[in-house]
Amino acid sequence: MVASSERPTVETSISSFGLARSTVQGTPLSPDELWKMHAFWRAANYLAVGMIYLRDNPLLREPLKDEHIKQRLLGHWGSSPGIAFLYTHLNRIIKKFDQDMLFMVGAGHGAPGFLGPCYLEGTYSHYFSQCTEDVEGMKRFFKQFSFPGGVGSHCTPETPGSIHEGGELGYSISHAFGAAFDNPDLIVVTMPGDGEAETGPLATSWHSNKFLNPIRDGAVLPVLHLNGYKINNPTILARISHEELESLFRGYGWTPYFVEGSEPESMHQALAATLDHCVSEIKRIQHEARSTGVATRPRWPMIVLRTPKGWTCPGEIDGHKVEGFWRSHQVPMGSMHGNEEHKRILESWMRSYKPEELFDENGKVFPYIREVAPEGNKRLGSTPYANGGLLRRELNMPDFRQYGIPVDRPGVVEAENTRPLGVFLRDVMKNNMSSFRIFGPDENTSNKLNAVYEVSKKFWIAEFLPEDLDGGELSPDGRVMEMLSEHTLEGWLEGYLLTGRHGFFSTYESFAHVIDSMVGQHAKWLEICRHINWREEVSSLNLLITSTVWRQDHNGFTHQDPGFLDVMLNKSPEVVRIYLPPDVNSLLSVANHCLQSEDYVNVIVSDKQMHLQYHDMDAAIRNCTKGIDIWEWASTDAGEEPDVVLATAGDIPTKESLAASVMLREAFPDLKIRFVNVIDLFKLTPATEHPHGLSDSDFDSLFTTDKPIIFNFHGYPWLIHRLTYRRTNHENLHVRGYKEKGNINTPLELAICNQIDRFSIAIDVIDRVPKLKNAGAHTKEQLKDEQIACRNYAFEHGIDRPDIVNWKWPY
Repeated sequence: MVASSERPTVETSISSFGLARSTVQGTPLSPDELWKMHAFWRAANYLAVGMIYLRDNPLLREPLKDEHIKQRLLGHWGSSPGIAFLYTHLNRIIKKFDQDMLFMVGAGHGAPGFLGPCYLEGTYSHYFSQCTEDVEGMKRFFKQFSFPGGVGSHCTPETPGSIHEGGELGYSISHAFGAAFDNPDLIVVTMPGDGEAETGPLATSWHSNKFLNPIRDGAVLPVLHLNGYKINNPTILARISHEELESLFRGYGWTPYFVEGSEPESMHQALAATLDHCVSEIKRIQHEARSTGVATRPRWPMIVLRTPKGWTCPGEIDGHKVEGFWRSHQVPMGSMHGNEEHKRILESWMRSYKPEELFDENGKVFPYIREVAPEGNKRLGSTPYANGGLLRRELNMPDFRQYGIPVDRPGVVEAENTRPLGVFLRDVMKNNMSSFRIFGPDENTSNKLNAVYEVSKKFWIAEFLPEDLDGGELSPDGRVMEMLSEHTLEGWLEGYLLTGRHGFFSTYESFAHVIDSMVGQHAKWLEICRHINWREEVSSLNLLITSTVWRQDHNGFTHQDPGFLDVMLNKSPEVVRIYLPPDVNSLLSVANHCLQSEDYVNVIVSDKQMHLQYHDMDAAIRNCTKGIDIWEWASTDAGEEPDVVLATAGDIPTKESLAASVMLREAFPDLKIRFVNVIDLFKLTPATEHPHGLSDSDFDSLFTTDKPIIFNFHGYPWLIHRLTYRRTNHENLHVRGYKEKGNINTPLELAICNQIDRFSIAIDVIDRVPKLKNAGAHTKEQLKDEQIACRNYAFEHGIDRPDIVNWKWPY
């Protein structure tokens, strides 16, 4: 039963010690059940300490010696007992309700608290066959933790049952909601730490409860773990009053339930009663919505679990408080070798868990402890939801060719590049209404993807106003997820993908930096998974980067930043792909490929404004398949050796270089120009460095070994140099790109500021081609005059000259 509103005074205490204080009262555990669960928890804590400290003598069959203890003591103890405590209780809930469940540990280094129970339930030995359930297996289990060639101290990809590493704090709740979307039978229990709760992404992600549909989605049960300290500082939420903390979460729209204390027996009973109540409440909410067919926003339950930092470790070591203080955060006690007192304390600590009552003489956990855990795929370490490739089904894809636009002549027709993509995504959504979602921070209409609303609106289950019916595109059945938090959206998408579904994310280019570290962490996860034979492939993370730098002339300097590409270039070449399709049909071809790919981070750069179109559909497919190609129609070398190579990557740089080539052809009819366009950016890298890279011979045949290359690039120019510095002709490669110049400009003026405009490119060719250095002097001066005239026109009229705006390919 729920406690009355008249609370005992002790409940306002922020102390983590003492008898349990809980919102929900009751003692649901029988004496036998309580004994077994406490034994399971003791065993998990014993294993956690062993992982941190021991490499031998796992069951303390002899007094501890230096050779039994690891030389480097790594790992984090502080949060581990609380994590294991919750894991123990989730086992009971799974069995009682026959519940599908996924447990997500938010604490950055909380792996010991998760790995111990995973070993006890038998899952760990299944995936790591060398870590058998005996003395030798336990010894290997201890040794490999935070050990070279072993596993890390986070819940890494090697951790069975995990889709969330926590290496970068802040995403446990958003990942949990992503996992719950479209999984109606699943409860995701996520355990953010109170240090993690101080991050911006986590603070925003509490609002995810406004985006869960109780009819079609599963549920998320957050258990905020307040153990009071970070590395060596108090945590904010652990030091505010009980009343203020409760008000905070009620303000977020949750119903918070508190479980606080340290005395084991009462804490077991309190957490069991609280979980019973919360899960029953979740099922009541879902039953009501599913039986009536009416989806409304409930106040979902959440739990605040306050326990001591380093719970059950020695209270004091070397005259310093440890349990319940920051000194228990990582390794509570170092300097083990040659320190007999520390070895005595460690042995006494481990023996306090009574290992003789937990493991038999062969080192196998006693059956009465094992039976606390569920069986088979119901085990938290074995749930298929944590290995989403097992659940993944291929998308039912429409034929992308049917969404293209006719292009009879290159460089004449104009179209908004992303609008047809929106129509294509609309039908991808229509064909996959339970496994595909679109994510974007309030920008899908701005990014011209709004055709998707024809089949599915923006999800909205909060309050409706009458005016929302006039273009609001809101619905509690919507599958387009919009929230002005790139962090939360990215977390939702990652959780959605890692549990076996498909998604698409679009955002403004300059604001992709908000999530560049999140995407980087996801790329790291995918890279490790490639080397784990039991991890099945998941759908790729697809990012459309639009509203790009060269069409942010109206928004100004803050919106001009193509640097997300530089960040992604740092990640593993096995995982990252970057595409710059210059027009509608190539964008459709790229998107079709990316949506069907697995285990990649695909970055697609395409602006949303009107742009010239160059490829018919057949040409688009051919050029996207090759990734880099000579545009014969824009070249004049006709199989001969060129005088200059004009290379481009990106829509506006391509247009400006084409315009430059026309001016050069008119001024110098005998000039041999080769025009090369790059769609797949990694084609520029050597084949030895990236799977998509060109061989040196192929690169040389395209770019020559000695002719000047004027490369007009969408992003920062040094990125191209970084990709090509080992190529034969690199010294003749001259790159133009964004140079942090610009503000409120016209499009051409912004290009001129950064020297990617047609005049600068043409002048560069004159400067670099030997036969033009003298002969081209008159033309060069004329180009400078035109450039000045264009800038003056922009300053006077606020727009570019009509001949610039309306320029078309003339041949």
